[in-house]
Amino acid sequence: MNPDKHVSLVVMGVAGCGKSSLGAALAERMGWALIEGDDHHSPASREKMAQGTPLTDTDRAGWLATLAGLLAQRQGGVVLTCSSLRRAYREQLRAADPALRFVFLDITPGQALARV
Repeated sequence: MNPDKHVSLVVMGVAGCGKSSLGAALAERMGWALIEGDDHHSPASREKMAQGTPLTDTDRAGWLATLAGLLAQRQGGVVLTCSSLRRAYREQLRAADPALRFVFLDITPGQALARV
């Protein structure tokens, strides 16, 4: 990557795929800020996830708006860890940072189950 060009990354995938680990390693290697998406969920969403209840699009709306705002505020490169599994979620994040790129970590359902 050209270090003079503003590019940020979203490390995306299902729970247990390694988003946080890879995101932290990339941010350190590139000298970029790290935004851990899970740190920005509302208390209500955290409670739902702790109970094993999947979040709805409504649950995620404020979270995605917060993440988009954080991306828009950044002046340099950033690595964001965020599931981003729906196209609409990725489009919302990309609207905040048109140079945004996505890294999809693909694991099998069996691997995800074993890790989570």
